[in-house]
Amino acid sequence: MNATLGSGFVALGLVAAVAGVATTGRALATGHLRLIGRSTTWVWLLAVAAVGQVVVMERALITRDFTVAFVAEHGSHRTPALFNVATLWSALEGSILLWVLVLVGYLVLVARRFRDRLEDPMVGWTLLVMFAVCTFFFLLLAGPAQPFGRFEPWAGYDGPGPNPLLQNHVLMAFHPPVLYLGYVGFTVPFALAVAALATGRLGEGWLLEARRWTLVAWGCLTVGILLGAWWSYDVLGWGGYWAWDPVENASFLPWLTGTAYLHSVMVQERQGMLRVWNLSLLCATFALTILGTFITRSGVLESVHAFTESGIGPLLLGFFALVVAVTVGLIGWRGDALRSPGAIESPMSRTGAFLGNNLLFGAFAFVVLLGTVFPLLVEAARGDRIAVGNPYFERMTMPIGFALLFLMAVAPALPWGRATTEVLSVRLRVPALAGAVAMAGSVAIGGRGWAPTLAVGLGGFAAGGAVRHLFLAVQARGMRGLAGRSSGGMVVHVGVAVVAVAMACSSAYVRQAEFRFDEVGDRASFAGHELVFDGLSVVNLPEKSEMRVAVLVDGDHHEPAISVFPFGGQTIGTPSTRSTWRDDLQLAVLAVPDGSGYGSDDVAEATVVRVTVQPLVSWLWIGGAVMALGTLLAALPGAGSPTGRTRRPDQSVVEPVGEPTGDGVDS
Repeated sequence: MNATLGSGFVALGLVAAVAGVATTGRALATGHLRLIGRSTTWVWLLAVAAVGQVVVMERALITRDFTVAFVAEHGSHRTPALFNVATLWSALEGSILLWVLVLVGYLVLVARRFRDRLEDPMVGWTLLVMFAVCTFFFLLLAGPAQPFGRFEPWAGYDGPGPNPLLQNHVLMAFHPPVLYLGYVGFTVPFALAVAALATGRLGEGWLLEARRWTLVAWGCLTVGILLGAWWSYDVLGWGGYWAWDPVENASFLPWLTGTAYLHSVMVQERQGMLRVWNLSLLCATFALTILGTFITRSGVLESVHAFTESGIGPLLLGFFALVVAVTVGLIGWRGDALRSPGAIESPMSRTGAFLGNNLLFGAFAFVVLLGTVFPLLVEAARGDRIAVGNPYFERMTMPIGFALLFLMAVAPALPWGRATTEVLSVRLRVPALAGAVAMAGSVAIGGRGWAPTLAVGLGGFAAGGAVRHLFLAVQARGMRGLAGRSSGGMVVHVGVAVVAVAMACSSAYVRQAEFRFDEVGDRASFAGHELVFDGLSVVNLPEKSEMRVAVLVDGDHHEPAISVFPFGGQTIGTPSTRSTWRDDLQLAVLAVPDGSGYGSDDVAEATVVRVTVQPLVSWLWIGGAVMALGTLLAALPGAGSPTGRTRRPDQSVVEPVGEPTGDGVDS
């Protein structure tokens, strides 16, 4: 029943997507633009299909309908209810169902947003592109993915459940959906960019829409990446949160190019410059989401985040190549019309700073992309397997990160025209003082090493510049001055500075050691903490069995564990973490005495616990929350902004910015 109904929804979605392409394409080709309005029928049918197939799959998972192959391969009666629902996105086929649901959701929002302008060719091309993307992903569901394939279970059959690592923390229920809201959301600005190129409406007006949709997608992707780092930190127990894993990089790449666009688009809106660059950034961001999907779901690499090998890899790679070819062709076709009428008046201006900012983000993205795909290229060319490790990424990205922090403080203080020494000395006085105080404070409390000390100083410099802007905005307009793109962006800058300082300090000053406990009452001292071994206990749960190791840390009770999932006897660790505003202490079990069934492959004669102490880890999550708040504020209309005015996506005007132009008052 579920397999048949789900397959029916997939077929309905594919037909509706193809019909949407045909209807919209015919309207644009023949000039009968009223046909674009009829394409909304296919939008709603796509919505029915996307929601229907997800509901059917969730129903099959909840009722443990093992006649559906996906449920038979990834579901289980032993899986807790929350993770049973999250099983949908724990494996390849279900993750594509979620992708399609989010994609169609954005399509519905676009159709609603432009419902009064459906006879506009710009809107028609936007819908056409989104219909085409929907068609591709429904083809994956109807072809190689086939989430609703059939299975014949025998009496008493029970599936293995999802990967144990994906049912060991509540964040698994939230991290992938939020990440997909960002990842898939970049389809909308890409469609708007293609529409602008196709119609020749290349004035600055269409950027208003593209910027709004990009901001939404970027904000969701930011939160999704940070939730993923939190999951890695709390589940894997390795004492870290970011390992430059290829799948982590796959989500980070579109974040970098999306961030670059959100900065450079202000130059185009203000001065009409960087048109080719901005269009290229939007197209590259979407292309990188497809490349990231290929890396994650093709099985070309091994990763704790990656899905198993499948037949959709060549199709995704082909779609990526098609996207690149089409966008490069369109930009080349419109090359003459895209020539910028403006010029940079001075390198010491906000325009010059934004250009430098974009070059740095481009270099950052290139470094990460090279380190991610180079092993794949070597394997494809020579058959050799190599790995690009953390030293490469850290050595190459560290100077870029420092330069970006510096520009975060300097750029908002620069005027759009030529800056004078007097103006800069006034505007940068408070940020420079904040950076100096932060650096001195770091050294005073025991900070050592040039890199983390410099990171703290630059972080204080950047945060000081942002706080100065916010103070001036509130002083001029009250609390309403915190709303709007400019002030919201400064709140995001504060969050970025907090995250940068937390990453630098937690990585540079991490302390880690392993301790062996033979008997109850054994003691150890580490990093100013007293540890006392308090024994072992076994807890049997429906989905797993846990060997818990009781350890008293400064009198507080901790129970890190080793968990055994019955299917295949897979064993994973479950660390225990104590977080404070100052540092985190994490305990992870490496081995328990042999004979318990919970040890590693090596014979263990005692309990071995790894202790990790890292400063400022909790500030990573605080900084992420500040970035999310800043994104929300940036999406609100600012005080004094033209809230009652709307601008058509094809309108070639540049409206005055209603918010403070970078520093609140003295611009």
